[in-house]
Amino acid sequence: MLSRIAHESILLGSELVCESDFVERDKNYDVRETVSSEWKKLDLEWIKINSNGTICRKSILAGCGSLLRNDQGIWIKVYMYNIGLSSHLYVELRGIIMVSIGPGTLDIEKLPWSIVTSPISRFSNADLLAKQGLPLFRGLHLLVEPLPDLIQFSDKDTRTSSIAGLVCGFWHLGSEIEFVNMSVSERKTIDLEQGWDFMQKGITKLKNILEGLPEPQFSSEDYMMLYTTIYNMCTQKPPHDYSQQLYDKYRESFEEYIVTTVLPSLREKHDEFMLRELVKRWANHKIMVRWLSRFFHYLDRYFIARRSLPPLNEVGLSCFRDLVYKELSGKVRDAVISLIDQEREGEQIDRALLKNVLDIFVEIGMGQMDYYENDFEADMLNDTSAYYSRKASNWILEDSCPDYMLKAEECLRREKDRVANYLHASSEPRLLEKVQHELLTVYASQLLEKEHSGCHALLRDDKIEDLSRMFRLFSKIPRGLDPVSSIFKQHVTTEGMALVKLAEDAASTKKPEKKDIVGVQEQVFVRKVIELHDKYLAYVNDCFQNHTLFHKAHKEAFEVFCNKGVAGSSSAELLATFCDNILKKGGSEKLSDEAIEDTLEKVVKLLAYISDKDMFAEFYRKKLARRLLFDKSANDEHERSILTKLKQQCGGQFTSKMEGMVTDLTLAKENQTSFEEYLSNNSNADPGIDLTVTVLTTGFWPSYKSFDLNLPAEMVKCVEVFKEFYQTKTKHRKLTWIYSLGTCNISGKFDAKPVELVVTTYQAAALLLFNSSDRLSYSEILTQLNLTDDDVIRLLHSLSCAKYKILNKEPSTKTISSTDHFEFNSKFTDKMRRIKIPLPPVDEKKKVVDDVDKDRRYAIDASIVRIMKSRKVLGYQQLVMECVEQLGRMFKPDVKAIKKRIEDLISRDYLERDKDNANLFSAMSHEKVSSDAFGISRLRAIVFLVVPQGTIIFILWYLNLLVDNIQLYLKDSILICFYW
Repeated sequence: MLSRIAHESILLGSELVCESDFVERDKNYDVRETVSSEWKKLDLEWIKINSNGTICRKSILAGCGSLLRNDQGIWIKVYMYNIGLSSHLYVELRGIIMVSIGPGTLDIEKLPWSIVTSPISRFSNADLLAKQGLPLFRGLHLLVEPLPDLIQFSDKDTRTSSIAGLVCGFWHLGSEIEFVNMSVSERKTIDLEQGWDFMQKGITKLKNILEGLPEPQFSSEDYMMLYTTIYNMCTQKPPHDYSQQLYDKYRESFEEYIVTTVLPSLREKHDEFMLRELVKRWANHKIMVRWLSRFFHYLDRYFIARRSLPPLNEVGLSCFRDLVYKELSGKVRDAVISLIDQEREGEQIDRALLKNVLDIFVEIGMGQMDYYENDFEADMLNDTSAYYSRKASNWILEDSCPDYMLKAEECLRREKDRVANYLHASSEPRLLEKVQHELLTVYASQLLEKEHSGCHALLRDDKIEDLSRMFRLFSKIPRGLDPVSSIFKQHVTTEGMALVKLAEDAASTKKPEKKDIVGVQEQVFVRKVIELHDKYLAYVNDCFQNHTLFHKAHKEAFEVFCNKGVAGSSSAELLATFCDNILKKGGSEKLSDEAIEDTLEKVVKLLAYISDKDMFAEFYRKKLARRLLFDKSANDEHERSILTKLKQQCGGQFTSKMEGMVTDLTLAKENQTSFEEYLSNNSNADPGIDLTVTVLTTGFWPSYKSFDLNLPAEMVKCVEVFKEFYQTKTKHRKLTWIYSLGTCNISGKFDAKPVELVVTTYQAAALLLFNSSDRLSYSEILTQLNLTDDDVIRLLHSLSCAKYKILNKEPSTKTISSTDHFEFNSKFTDKMRRIKIPLPPVDEKKKVVDDVDKDRRYAIDASIVRIMKSRKVLGYQQLVMECVEQLGRMFKPDVKAIKKRIEDLISRDYLERDKDNANLFSAMSHEKVSSDAFGISRLRAIVFLVVPQGTIIFILWYLNLLVDNIQLYLKDSILICFYW
């Protein structure tokens, strides 16, 4: 049988040869596969033969392989790659003792071991074997490179046209391959001195080759003899097993070569020349390690593995590290850093040389980065800091902020380029951090606050490109964007406050009577705020890459000046007025539909910065009501669009009443149509006047004063007719007539010509009094109309002192007094046949503010009760904080107001103050314990409330907050409450 020695020799020898001479297979090939089942063993078991290979570009016959196997597994397998002038065989041996092939016979015996070789280069073209008449032995020897004394071939007829036909030739030519068993005892013993002398010759030859001396290359026979010598010396029986001695001499070979040859050549050179010599010596040393480790390979496989010693490759590299690296690493580091500084100054250097030198620092660590980081990188980083510190100290004095940032950005780019070309990739974050620290962190405040070119100046001058560069640079340093965003916030706030002041100054310089001019200034102010918002939002999106820090700064800046009033008007009122001017007919803002939509979108965005959103809602609702009731809305689609936007921004509760108003008006128009049909079907009911009544739900609309105006007989009949009609539709609703919102068309019969007067209901009622009286005093008019003094003064002033003097007043002054008398002015004339006499509007600002304050008290009460119901016991500070947080979406509650509401709730027994801690409150239960002989254990109350629908909605919400056990039923406008 084939001995284990032969097994190991074939395996190691073939692996070593292939490792040194393997040429990677070309990709330009075709694969051919055929399967045959023509061959049988004597026991009739099938044996499959697969032919796989490539078609050579020069010989179509070359490039096949063969595979033999049976049901026990693969036994012999040969792949041959023919690629031009280079061919390779892949041989796999599986326990073959003998292959004997004759006509129709096949004998194969399997052993319990196997050999798998790597691809093996061949030294001559396959076709040359046939041309030179080489025997099969020679062909196999060139391919497999086994130990010659371990394999014996009996050659019958071994000539073949190609190496690819070797195995196939076994079948057809009847060749015989025999592996002969050779025991260890049959070999001649080699002593240490004799064996080492032979090895020394091979090592000296290798050194000469490395030094460039004339020396022939190693042949395959040379190589195998060196390997065999080491193998034999390590496998001899003790005391002739020289494994340990050979391991030591392996190290000594490197040390001797380094001390006598390598170090002297390095010591005599300096700077860049030393670096070049080092790179050359390191490359030679790695070659020497590779070859010697192959010669001594048997040590690695058995002796070193069993003793847990450092492997041969590591021993070879450590010799260089201990003898060369440790002596020269400091000089090498300084030389490399010097070259890097030269390149930073603009000089040309050999980057490939630096790459090779720095690779030595990495490779010498054998998988660890300690040598690179400790012996080179640390000093390189310190030098980098010092270099850029010097540069920055000069640049900060000489350059403007944009120029400085250009240089800083270029420096960072070049450092990244150095990492890409010769520094190790792991150095990049630490290197850039050093550069950023010296150029940006150290001088951040000086750079950003430069008087004529800093961040303020860049924002002022709209230097978008420089601002983008500033963001890119300062975003890379820790908290570097904080000062930039702070300056951005200051700048935006300053610009916004300048707009506020400009609007204030414009309003104060105008005459008080020219209110239309002041209104225009307020409109201009809102428009400029929108433009400012668009401008700096674009900065946030483009220059500052949507960074949250700048979104926050932008928001906080607008919150500062957007909550400032202008000319006595709050920002909430200004926004509501601006929207009204866009949406009403005849507004000053003449825009296309697309522009209106875009502007409304921006107004809603501005609303997000206003703290008193409830104030805006009330002002907007007032103005929306006037647009809807007096048919002043330019486009219903725009009205619905802004309500949708407000709903998305502030929630459904914010717009519920406004949406109800729009819907309510649609229902009112349907109701008017029904009324007109009713009149056409009941001619007796027709009052003889064209009557239009708008029926609205009180809860949706703003509250209006309702007075018992003494209507003229003509109007009384109209009211009665509509009441009769409405009774036919429902009997459970109460109609409240708001005469102050009504209008009336009156035909005035003047001497010159009749003129149609368009007036309010109040004005019409006053004018109709003069049908029965030629002259009336102020007090008589007041008594007959049953109105307040303020309303009578307003309507009489509009009829006697304004542009259209329908009434003559005595005395003829510009003001109304209680002693005045009035007469019908029959001499009145106008070029128009139809004129509208406006009634001076009542300043409703105070009423809106009072209504909002009232609603806020309810909201604060509800919030406090809701919090205490869930928390039971809570301290004052925490209660205030939670209340502010809950209400913050709609308005910013005043802490004093919250405190006042807490005291009120305590007085009403909803809260209780702790006896020991005045700042601690608890929710009170409404169950009372009485000492009377008789007590009420349960109370059920039934309350009928006739209230408007909107008020019902509020009561439902409010009562549910205050009372735990309550049942509410609603039918039409009647609210029925059960609680216990």
